[in-house]
Amino acid sequence: MKRLWDKGAAVDDMILRFTVGSDYVFDNRLVEYDVRASIAHAMMLRDKGYLTAEEFRQIETGLIAIGEQHANGGWKISLEEEDAHTAIENRLVKEIGDVGKKVHLARSRNDQVLAALRLYLMNEIEVVSGAAKKVIEALEIIVKEQGDVVLPGFTHMQQAMPSSVSLWAGGFVRELRDDVDGLRRTRSRVNVNPLGSVAGYGAGPLDIDREATARSLGFDSVQSPVTSVQLSRGKAEASVIFELVLLVNDLGRLAADLVLFSTSEFSYVHLADSITTGSSVMPQKRNPDVFELVRARSAQIPAWLAESLNICNKMTSGYHRDMQLLKEPLLRSIDVATSVCDIMAHALNEIRFTPESIRVDKSIFAAELAYEMVVRDNISFRDAYRIIAESKPWEGSVK
Repeated sequence: MKRLWDKGAAVDDMILRFTVGSDYVFDNRLVEYDVRASIAHAMMLRDKGYLTAEEFRQIETGLIAIGEQHANGGWKISLEEEDAHTAIENRLVKEIGDVGKKVHLARSRNDQVLAALRLYLMNEIEVVSGAAKKVIEALEIIVKEQGDVVLPGFTHMQQAMPSSVSLWAGGFVRELRDDVDGLRRTRSRVNVNPLGSVAGYGAGPLDIDREATARSLGFDSVQSPVTSVQLSRGKAEASVIFELVLLVNDLGRLAADLVLFSTSEFSYVHLADSITTGSSVMPQKRNPDVFELVRARSAQIPAWLAESLNICNKMTSGYHRDMQLLKEPLLRSIDVATSVCDIMAHALNEIRFTPESIRVDKSIFAAELAYEMVVRDNISFRDAYRIIAESKPWEGSVK
């Protein structure tokens, strides 16, 4: 096995394990995208005369086969290979011979990983957005089927004003739509082509066409100047994670409401047995563990956001190996956000409000009575407020 940076000297096994870490595991997600970027790069090299048409055909055919083999479980990246780029190029050379070595011209692992990662992120933004939309759809079904159920609205955890299931669920629908919009806005930082920046200072005297690879891969623009590429490391990642924080925070608050509403003290909702768990000691218990864990998950992604921000904090310009560690908080955040959306969309289908158990305190109509007095008696709201507060009509008949 030959690494892309191998110069023939032996590598200390302990150093290798430490520097590679879990990167080779994470990079299995990037194989599909590295293959795509490699084909686009090879096409550009062909068009600029650095590869013949036949060499490009061999490279393209070989890369497609390697990608398909990986997708079908035929191989995984090993620790010794370090990353997707080495694993793919080694297999390509084995498959088609020395022609495979030509694909690395005008390219570095630095711009390779960014190209693959950004293609991956553009796909994952849509995946997470789609998962969040399923939560929205589940909430909209609740509004349609149970929206007329009366609920008390709370401030300071006290009954405050009249509300409904429609208002309660509708608030979350609106904010989740906002989360999806925010997530998609991060594409402006993701959707730029880093290929051709090489190790951060361009391809020297080589005549390359970065616009061509941008078009081939569907990037909106080319990232320029080339020195900005490494300076941007971590910014797109942090932008995506930040939007995932907002998304999962909203789902955490939704879950917290459902935990509260399902208690015997509230009994606003009934949770189907299929989405609850039991106690090993108390036979009567059915626990809302799924919502408690969603609530807890909302504490994890902010920590990964802080991690991603701090990795590049006060780092000097140019490439540093520290940047490798940006993958883990990013991928974990995507995984957790997607799983939280999936489980919430599933569990919401098993939520039934129980209007017969919902107690609405008469006092929550106090503000409404003050509004009616303003209209009926043509007085200021402040005067109506004081009259209602002093007379306390909720202690008798409200209407």
